[in-house]
Amino acid sequence: MSRRLQGIEEFVAAVEAGSFALAAQRLHVTRSAVAKSIARLEARLNTRLFLRTTRSQSLTEEGHGYYERCRRALAELDAAEAVTDTARSTAAGLVRVSMPAMLGRLKVGPLLLALARRHPALSLELAFSDRRVDLVEEGLDLAIRSGELADTSELVARPVGVQWMVLCAAPAYLAERGHPRGIEALTAPQTPHEAVLYARDGQVSTWHFHGADGRLVDVTLPSRLRCDSAEVLLEAAIGGMGLARLPAWLAADALAAGALVRVFEEPKPFGFELNVIRSRSRYLPFKTRVVIDWLAEHLPPLLIVP
Repeated sequence: MSRRLQGIEEFVAAVEAGSFALAAQRLHVTRSAVAKSIARLEARLNTRLFLRTTRSQSLTEEGHGYYERCRRALAELDAAEAVTDTARSTAAGLVRVSMPAMLGRLKVGPLLLALARRHPALSLELAFSDRRVDLVEEGLDLAIRSGELADTSELVARPVGVQWMVLCAAPAYLAERGHPRGIEALTAPQTPHEAVLYARDGQVSTWHFHGADGRLVDVTLPSRLRCDSAEVLLEAAIGGMGLARLPAWLAADALAAGALVRVFEEPKPFGFELNVIRSRSRYLPFKTRVVIDWLAEHLPPLLIVP
């Protein structure tokens, strides 16, 4: 690397991430390495770029001007790399992807393994977790998210399917509690039914249905089980612990085997849109575009259940 470029990437990352520690995560190096690179850069320039305290850091006036020029220079380098990227016919390099745990293990993971077999130079780092991740802070290229996305200009999203939801229960549960024939039976004041519910970070999910008039109806039932594992909710429903609102692809095998049954046919199916998101960047690397295109093409059919 040219001596004039040394430390610039670390400097820009530290500015954009907000701290040396987060910049280190983003660049997959140690905090000490980032600090030393920036210290050498300041020594070479003979100027201070950051004002540092034990609790915060901020740019000096010189640092602000230098950052803007460095950012533009890196953008030009990115664009140059993009030109070489477009000439490739195979993806190469590492792509880091975060995805919901159960969906990832059963659907997305196998898809990406198939993609990796087609592109021997492509490396994957896959994280399976239902928590919301910060792409920049955790050094991720992509994340798959279900449901409504935050309104932010920092992310770019592409739809990759819909998780259609089904209301299901074990036959034994329905024999004991009665078989509700519609949404109204769930919202009745004295309903005898209870649910197994998805909950994360203290937030319990609300069930959504489309009513006969097309409007959304929210349903909340009492519950003895709340957890952040879709797999556990599936097993609890099979065990007769309550009604379950599950992704159709997840409940498909249990429904086919008769371990679960659909409680009632819905006037209009309800589903959560799946999106693959990435940080808004100056260009999209070919390796990342290949992953996104593959998911957009191959994931939606895997989520459709007759």
